[in-house]
Amino acid sequence: MRPSLDTLHQFSVLARRLSFRAAAAELGLAPSTLSERIRELEARMGVRLFNRSTRSVALTEEGRRLNARVADAAAVLADAARPIQGGDTLTGRIRINGPRPALELRLMSLVASFAAIHPGVSFELLAQSDLIDIVAGGFDAGVRYDDRLDGDMIAVRLGAPQRMVVVGSPSYLDARGRPETPEGLADHDCIAHVFAGGTALPWSLEKDGRPVEFVPHGALRVNGIELVAARAGLGLAYLFDEYAAADLATGALETVLDDWTPPFGAPSLYYTERRLMPPALRAFVDHVKAQRNG
Repeated sequence: MRPSLDTLHQFSVLARRLSFRAAAAELGLAPSTLSERIRELEARMGVRLFNRSTRSVALTEEGRRLNARVADAAAVLADAARPIQGGDTLTGRIRINGPRPALELRLMSLVASFAAIHPGVSFELLAQSDLIDIVAGGFDAGVRYDDRLDGDMIAVRLGAPQRMVVVGSPSYLDARGRPETPEGLADHDCIAHVFAGGTALPWSLEKDGRPVEFVPHGALRVNGIELVAARAGLGLAYLFDEYAAADLATGALETVLDDWTPPFGAPSLYYTERRLMPPALRAFVDHVKAQRNG
């Protein structure tokens, strides 16, 4: 016996929420009722769709495959209903996660230009440095660098290669000098970017095929305000050149070790391969491709 549309909808909500309590509340069911429906679905299909513990719920590989098929079916139904819902007006929500710099520097302008064309589409953007399974997390797409992508993902490059730079204020550099090699950084106040767990971002430097990884151990540790700290003359900072572009243009900051900071790859928008995509996501991917080639 095939599962009903109601059962598949309940499965889809649980796959998105990954919480029986939250999914049941959204569906207007008791958690015990939803749990029983999912057990019946698993028994009917002969596979486990969710791994459960007292603290968490996660999709199994079979559950991910079913979730992708259910999403494809929902896309077909959405396409069929679009004339009824107001002609060619595009609606829906797109959830994307990725590291904050990639979202701010490369994705945000694309979201803005797309939203101007399709105001009926909403976005949920989550800045998140940790690698996650976008399917299990309920995201439509993510932003990552190519070396951190799984092989089964489809990726669309977001712009030109990026570059990290080491910057300092003229007053700081005049007082402390300008390092000429990575080893010279040991004599400077280097502003450390720290993650939530307390670890510092290493400075990845390279010249003539020789990589050097420097971990700053200065007195100042910050999270996201390196540019302001460097501008105030508190030390050297390591950040994307796009963040520092305005200050570099006005002379408020200067770069050092330029020959040790070559460009590297650009981030990519990535998503799972599906036979059909939700209309809003498909339109956004097409928009990204058009802007990239424009």
